[in-house]
Amino acid sequence: MRKPLLACLLGIILSLGAGAAFADNDTLETAGDVGLIALPAAALGMTVLNRDWEGTRQLGKALLSTAAVTGGLKLTVNEKAPNGDDHAFPSGHTSIAFAGASFLQRRYGWGYGAPAYLAAAFVGYSRVETDHHRVHDVLAGAAIGIVSNLIFTTSFGEVSAAPMVGRGYVGVLVRVPIP
Repeated sequence: MRKPLLACLLGIILSLGAGAAFADNDTLETAGDVGLIALPAAALGMTVLNRDWEGTRQLGKALLSTAAVTGGLKLTVNEKAPNGDDHAFPSGHTSIAFAGASFLQRRYGWGYGAPAYLAAAFVGYSRVETDHHRVHDVLAGAAIGIVSNLIFTTSFGEVSAAPMVGRGYVGVLVRVPIP
């Protein structure tokens, strides 16, 4: 039941995006706004469906840290958006969308993460296409959302792997849960 529910939600976001790509800027902007809310909501919904209260805490930490870093950078950098608005760097919509997508991938695997990342990428695309942000604003927002989950989110009982790079080595860290 969990996968079809999430697939339906992400399908709606992607469908809105596909339709918005051929529509006006208001429709595209609205579709991006839906993704901003739907991705963290889908992540929260997965924690509830799985009775994964530790995941709920981890998602909260990831979202709060994403919002804090994004807000702090917006105030300190104060870059103008292409449409003239203040505080464009980094993209808040994109950082929150990627925080939701990254949580789904890190906690529940690529089966959930891949479509969530596509939806988050659409949110970023919508922000650039509607002149709210430049590409570097969106890339920075995506990085913030992903890094917050690298810090706070662990796998929910699946094998997970992460790249490791350091002075003089490159490798892969594999995490296997012990029953």
